[in-house]
Amino acid sequence: MWQRGLNWAAIAMVGVFGLMWVGIVIYADQGSSLWMRVVQVVFGFLLLSWAVRKTFWMLTNKV
Repeated sequence: MWQRGLNWAAIAMVGVFGLMWVGIVIYADQGSSLWMRVVQVVFGFLLLSWAVRKTFWMLTNKV
């Protein structure tokens, strides 16, 4: 039971961190070059997509 709760907490933290990362890079990081900002946004979306994929997996697999 604890393991499942900790899994949900980890998924939520990674998803929120991914969203915050993208928001900070787009709106606050004006000093970096364009290609570096694009790479960082891709990284943020990778984190977000991982969280969505794990959420779907947790909802469909009743382990």
